[in-house]
Amino acid sequence: MQIKCPVCKKKTTWEENPCRPFCSERCKLIDLGKWASEEYRVPEEGDEPEKEEDKK
Repeated sequence: MQIKCPVCKKKTTWEENPCRPFCSERCKLIDLGKWASEEYRVPEEGDEPEKEEDKK
């Protein structure tokens, strides 16, 4: 099965790919670094941005 790497968008295979869903160890580490530097975050309950109406 062909998939796109979520980091570089390069096509790669799912089968026999030890780095899946990434195409390489490099892309896997780039993604890990983004989580570590908090570029990616899972929002907490109630962690919604304020609406303009609420600021008044």
